[in-house]
Amino acid sequence: MGYVDKGSKPFEFASKSAHTHLINDPEVNSFLRKCDLPKSSDQIFFNDKLLFNIEDIDNNPIKNVIAIDGGATDVPVKRAFPSSTISFFQFGALSFKLEDLESLDKSPFISPEDIAKLKELERIKLVLPTKNLSISGLTLSKSVRKTIYDFFVKDRGDCGSYMKSLYWFLFSEYDTLKDSYQLASCPVCGESRIQLKRVKIDKEYVAECPHCSGKIFLTDVFRFHEVVDDNFGASGIIGYLTNLLEQMIIIHTIRIILNLQPNLFNSVLFIKDGPLAFFGQTANMHEPMRGLCNFLFKKHNLYLAGLEKSGAFVEHADAIKTNLKPGQYILLDNKHIYKYIIPGDPDTTDPYARTSYYGGKLIYKSRNEEMYVISLPTENSEIILNPKKEDYKNIDIILNNIDKLRCDMYENSLLPVALANKLVSLSNHPSSVLLEKFARQSIQH
Repeated sequence: MGYVDKGSKPFEFASKSAHTHLINDPEVNSFLRKCDLPKSSDQIFFNDKLLFNIEDIDNNPIKNVIAIDGGATDVPVKRAFPSSTISFFQFGALSFKLEDLESLDKSPFISPEDIAKLKELERIKLVLPTKNLSISGLTLSKSVRKTIYDFFVKDRGDCGSYMKSLYWFLFSEYDTLKDSYQLASCPVCGESRIQLKRVKIDKEYVAECPHCSGKIFLTDVFRFHEVVDDNFGASGIIGYLTNLLEQMIIIHTIRIILNLQPNLFNSVLFIKDGPLAFFGQTANMHEPMRGLCNFLFKKHNLYLAGLEKSGAFVEHADAIKTNLKPGQYILLDNKHIYKYIIPGDPDTTDPYARTSYYGGKLIYKSRNEEMYVISLPTENSEIILNPKKEDYKNIDIILNNIDKLRCDMYENSLLPVALANKLVSLSNHPSSVLLEKFARQSIQH
């Protein structure tokens, strides 16, 4: 790495000839010869047992759609050394009736009132310090912990707080009540494998560490305290936190429906932007989420789908689009994933993403010839090594409704996801610029 130009001395440029040492190195050449490139479309072969035609449904049970999306932007509050940044998050839960969308499709003229029916959006906001910035009297790492805790305990009216939903979720209040949850590490003393006893958590959702008597917030189960560093900042958790909060909105909504009108599960389709998985430090949440999904399948019903817009699986779907007929889908098993999509051993007995996903993946070519990468929850306690259609409950109903929700605004997009993203996403310009000015003025005051 070159030296930074901060004064009158010249900037240090990289060497123009150092690459020859790499090109002529035997070990570098040996390593490159071992590497494989992704297969091209003519080298990809399907297992016919995993290829299916979508089945028509006579009576569509889906009456309402709830789409969840979120966005975040990192904003510099102070650009001069030492620089400081803060992150703004905005999430949306967009709900609409399917009949409103169908009536629009048939209408020769669309009025603003018609569009308004599809924009019943609840916006949820969060501001998080991410570098050289903190709540007065606290370090950056403690400020991040406190900010996330405060976001969760905030009262949201008749629905209660997200913390109440988190407690309900972790201790399985919807089914067989659990006595404890194992916390990976104490955020105060660092001691591992702390048993959070349900009865020891107070009304503020705070527990006491049995080793150091330090305060443990229930939100410490997300383990962000393990990776936030006072020197290097908290920017590394932004993507994981965004994905987590999108799914907490789903969990919160599920709790409300279960308490108020459980029969709605027979007519509501949940759509999440991104796969059905928890990543990074939050990956441990996939187990209680799988438990919740299995409970709903057994006692009620669940229509839930995760739609991916980018990444290796989306690129693979584009590569195989000529191999699928309209209305066909392929379930993705370990062999296909590790042979054609993600580098790995196709013969491994370790299921793909078993420690983060609570569903399985498929690629669907719609009747309109759009390509979708979809993850659906499976009726099992583990990720399935060799999936069967029977493992995906409601698969034909969900895919038929994805056909109905197509959107021509973007490539392979769905209307609820595109609308939610449009209403909550934060652009680099002008949103980021205006938020920077807003944050700088507010903090200085």
